[in-house]
Amino acid sequence: MTIQVGDRIPEATVNVLKDGVQAVSSAEIFDGKKVVLFSVPGAFTPTCSAKHLPGYTKHMQAFRDRGVEVACMAVNDAFVMDAWAKAQDTPDDLLMLADGNAGFTEALGLEMDATPFGMGRRSKRFALYAEDGVVRNLAIEAPGAFRVSSAEAMLEAIG
Repeated sequence: MTIQVGDRIPEATVNVLKDGVQAVSSAEIFDGKKVVLFSVPGAFTPTCSAKHLPGYTKHMQAFRDRGVEVACMAVNDAFVMDAWAKAQDTPDDLLMLADGNAGFTEALGLEMDATPFGMGRRSKRFALYAEDGVVRNLAIEAPGAFRVSSAEAMLEAIG
């Protein structure tokens, strides 16, 4: 079942690359914080690299000014997410989350089957805003679309 506004973020673990691969719990990411999590179907893919991640990089100061942390997630490994962050010159405080086995994505109910495209299980393109681990805004893109999960759309949604 897809997570809804008002639901708590489910307990799950993702990975980051900092002094080696480190597991991070969803509680560590969300509890006691304001967080925008946006997810992309894959690192280094066209829309993700040309629009989605660059938009959040461009608007990081606006999120900081609102006291909101930003995390990007993909069903990729931590090494790929780190390489993508470096290639995109993302700020250090934009957290790059690797959901390599899609466990967190599935816990959110936001997985998709991209096997027809040779990509296996992936995350739908979405963004959510959570306060202290509770979803306050959820924007899920239609297949092939990029509009409601953009940095600009999330900034407007959270005010």
